[in-house]
Amino acid sequence: MPRMLLDLQNRGQLAAGMSSYKADRPSLIETFKEVGTVAEAFRMAHPQEHADILRRCAGINAIGHTRYATCGVDSTAHAQPFERHHGRRWKWFSFAFNGQLANFTALRDRLLAKEHYHFTLNTDTEIIMHQLSYHLRGEKQPQMVAVMRALAHLFDGAYNLVFLNGMGDLFVARDPMSFRPMCYAIQGRLFAAASESVALTNMGFTDVRHLEGGQMAHVHKGKLVLQRFASPRRKSRCFFEWVYFANVASQIDDASVYLGRSRSGERLAEQEDQPIGADCIVVPVPDTAKAAADSFAYRLGIPSVEGLIRNRYVGRTFIQPSNTRTASARSKYTPLPAVLAGKRVFLVEDSVVRSTTLASLVDQMRKRGKAREIHVRVACPPIVAPCFYGIDMSTLGELFAPKYVGKKYHGKLSEGTAARMAKALGVDSLRYLQAEDIGPCIQTSQDELCLACVTGKYPTKWGEKLIRRARRNHRAGQEGDRTYEKPK
Repeated sequence: MPRMLLDLQNRGQLAAGMSSYKADRPSLIETFKEVGTVAEAFRMAHPQEHADILRRCAGINAIGHTRYATCGVDSTAHAQPFERHHGRRWKWFSFAFNGQLANFTALRDRLLAKEHYHFTLNTDTEIIMHQLSYHLRGEKQPQMVAVMRALAHLFDGAYNLVFLNGMGDLFVARDPMSFRPMCYAIQGRLFAAASESVALTNMGFTDVRHLEGGQMAHVHKGKLVLQRFASPRRKSRCFFEWVYFANVASQIDDASVYLGRSRSGERLAEQEDQPIGADCIVVPVPDTAKAAADSFAYRLGIPSVEGLIRNRYVGRTFIQPSNTRTASARSKYTPLPAVLAGKRVFLVEDSVVRSTTLASLVDQMRKRGKAREIHVRVACPPIVAPCFYGIDMSTLGELFAPKYVGKKYHGKLSEGTAARMAKALGVDSLRYLQAEDIGPCIQTSQDELCLACVTGKYPTKWGEKLIRRARRNHRAGQEGDRTYEKPK
């Protein structure tokens, strides 16, 4: 399990954990979780401690999680999996969750309106735990497909689940709109599932398949059954998975992350209007922009070089908590004057969300790297709206682009707007990929993608409610408590 979690470390660095089932021990489900990266949580630097954890958690079935937070503090209490003890074996369960419930506040308030309900954590994971518990009530064990069907009627948003109970039953489920990726593989009697295909292929699986939206893979009494718990709905796959979040070696619904990023670089090159000369170089912002930068450079016939060296021990600043993000951004990259000095640099970035990293980087490239010009090319459209489905950009005020694009923005930046944004970043020019190019680059239908953060149009009812509220608060100068406030 820790090996698979290492391959999913790109999806979260705040905490890691696992739960396992074993019938011949008093603790049928054993859960271990700790704050930190996988290596830190499982103490891989200390072989004896690592071995002790694995020995304690050995079992025939297991689930695991790496935490990336859109709410909640950095603590073990918020780490997943969440385990709920019960005397009835099928009511004793552990689960982990990837995504975000847009209607969290409504679900929480509905439960609090009942007598004697109490919550210890302000997180949708706790809500899911209570809902699972409620739908497992009674004297007769319910069918898990019926439990998931009930949850699908309640939940609005992204919610991929993995579940393990005290009977040894296990399931993985993908939400009906397919916001987040979920894949699985079978080899003999071995079944495995993960958010990304790379975690399975690195374990030796060769036939990796993708769960459909509203589908679950259920392991019951040693047999695997694929079941549909919700009717197919319009797909709303998060395009940001291809742009930034997913491992570049992964396939999401049979679409290559690497090729999607590569095509975005080609498209940016097709739109380039700056003069190209012998003093031009392309520099990727490591590592997620490298595929786009290499294609951009190849198309324009100029070298793509490592003008920035990434500090591998800082981690991904976008998925870090806000209180450490700024400091980490300053120490994340080292510019190389031997490569940059006197050059006209095309700096290729995967996306610009808050501009924290980019602004710091540009300043270092000018002062320390001695770059003559810096032209930023972004392999993603401007992020103009918050995400309410599992990406940590939940308020308008924290985003860079909304300060400039205005109400009349419909996917294409005017030259004047791009110039103002470039000035704010301290660069000579700025160009983004256009929203209409996302589908062709990924090679999937634009109608099957969630583009809410670049269009302001949300695929669910509660997404629309939350953005209306966010806009009202932003105009009033009251950003409030991020996503988890009740829309009016």
